[in-house]
Amino acid sequence: MLNEREFVITSLHHKERLDKVVASLCDLSRSYAQTLIVEGYVLVNDEEVMKSKTVQVNDVVSVSLKEVSLELVPVFMNLDVLYEDEHLIVINKPSGLVVHPSESVKEPTLVEGLMAQVSDLSTIGGVKRPGIVHRLDKDTSGCIVVAKHDEAHQGLSSQLVDKTMNRTYVALTHGQVVPNVFKIDAPIGRDPQDRQKMCVTHVNAKDAITHVKVLETMKKHSLIECRLETGRTHQIRVHLSYIKFPIVNDPKYGPRKLVDAEFGQCLHAKSIDFIHPITKQAMHFDAPLPKAMEDIIDLARKELL
Repeated sequence: MLNEREFVITSLHHKERLDKVVASLCDLSRSYAQTLIVEGYVLVNDEEVMKSKTVQVNDVVSVSLKEVSLELVPVFMNLDVLYEDEHLIVINKPSGLVVHPSESVKEPTLVEGLMAQVSDLSTIGGVKRPGIVHRLDKDTSGCIVVAKHDEAHQGLSSQLVDKTMNRTYVALTHGQVVPNVFKIDAPIGRDPQDRQKMCVTHVNAKDAITHVKVLETMKKHSLIECRLETGRTHQIRVHLSYIKFPIVNDPKYGPRKLVDAEFGQCLHAKSIDFIHPITKQAMHFDAPLPKAMEDIIDLARKELL
């Protein structure tokens, strides 16, 4: 049995290769997306095309997929809701919670928690990522906005593309960060030595810009604020490690010695600002720091790390 899906291309995917777009929208591997295109299971504006075709805004992409049982079961998590209306919901995600399911994730994710707590979620992200507009790393806590329907999803996604959605993070780093205000402009791509990591590179990389402001300087550590201009995988963690001020307790990009192996990196999505996709009102939300991170910051202030 085939599952028929149809997408209208927005500015988010304008001028991208069709195989990449299909893989992203349908949560497929790039190679499987290419197979579907070659075998005629993908149409653009009702026509068969090559996998290398670039799509344009307002193109209609139709995809025929075999039905697959994903066995996503709602799990009540008593999520910390910062705001909710009929169009979207803003969550204060705890550290340790993966945002969406994948083959490598065995434990329940934010998606299963949302399924138990929210009646409707957008479908643009595919069956494994309903409602998910942007992501946070598993061990990064804080603000994440989720769309309840496709119109809201498209409106929020366009703000990510246009860089009008502001996301601000707080991080505790090793070392005394200087100067007080600066910008990190360094492209990020897959680490050729470890495919599970990202790194600053000019090979198959994407532009990445992080704005940094020092909030507090301690003897051996710094509390800083980071604002994303782009949203690459592990961007803040990679950028801070690159300039030799890695995030405290980061098992992937920081020193091997961890303060709290159960908590994860001291990185928190403190606030998010965007224009409501339906009402057009300016929205701002703050998420308080997790207690575990506050405790680690206190240890740093007392020079006990």
